[in-house]
Amino acid sequence: MVAQLERDPALQAATLFALLCEKHPGRYRPTQDRTLRRHSARWRALHGPEQDVLFEQRHTPGERAQSDFTHMEDLDVTRAGEPFPHLFYQCVLTYSNTEAASLCFSQTFEALAEGREKALWQSGGVPEHHRTDHLSAAVRQLRKEEQEDWTTRYQARMRHYSMQPTWNNAGVAHENGDVEQAHHRFKEARDQALRVRGSRHFASRSAYEHFVQDLLHKRNQTSTARFSAEQVALRPLPATALAPCKELRVTVSRFSTITVAGNVYSVPSRLIGTWVLLRIRAEPLEGDVGPSRVFDLPRLVGRQHHRID
Repeated sequence: MVAQLERDPALQAATLFALLCEKHPGRYRPTQDRTLRRHSARWRALHGPEQDVLFEQRHTPGERAQSDFTHMEDLDVTRAGEPFPHLFYQCVLTYSNTEAASLCFSQTFEALAEGREKALWQSGGVPEHHRTDHLSAAVRQLRKEEQEDWTTRYQARMRHYSMQPTWNNAGVAHENGDVEQAHHRFKEARDQALRVRGSRHFASRSAYEHFVQDLLHKRNQTSTARFSAEQVALRPLPATALAPCKELRVTVSRFSTITVAGNVYSVPSRLIGTWVLLRIRAEPLEGDVGPSRVFDLPRLVGRQHHRID
């Protein structure tokens, strides 16, 4: 058994006992697995590998917010009879554990910016630090110049709100542990609420969002006292919110299309050859010619896709 544990310390006592019984049929009784558990626990304590050490995090009011994206496909929510794959951007004030969440469909800069802005204005103030993971999921598919633009825009937003950005080490999720736990608890609460509701079908997106925000409001009621203490310590919001979008000038091709972030969209043919001011938001693309809006398009998720009408 020691040889097995030295080869792979992750082997559990139950697995080792089953191996013993297989190699020596009839020699051991089922109750003897307790003895093996004690011996293996003692061996791990004396000779086993070193373990990860977690340091206690003590939070103070107004010190930090943490945020991240989480996928919701495993909740099996449907909208208008169709599967409804989506994500939530979630932001947590680490002292009070007050949460804010925004529905989105991809981990874009705009989804992050819109979600965080909503969370800040909902809380009524600005924490000193804002921690995320390494944001690799959001930028790994971008070209080098796009990654640099993403980083520049992110840092500019941090400066606008006078927040200090911090990141956990790559692959070390527990360093962003408050929001990771919030993901787990909130997803579990949604699953339970859906079970009580008796259906995972919603007639519209707005009905589903109302359901989620109502549940989030009830969860935040449990931290009212700590949130009151946190609000006092939060720094004031800037005079105005930022419009979290990216502006580009594009020319409509002779094929009546525009290319945005690696995706192709068709637009009205009367715009062929025209310069259009394009505003890229988390979900819609807005196109203006001069002061006039000429189209609104739903934004495609990913790259190398097309929406031709």
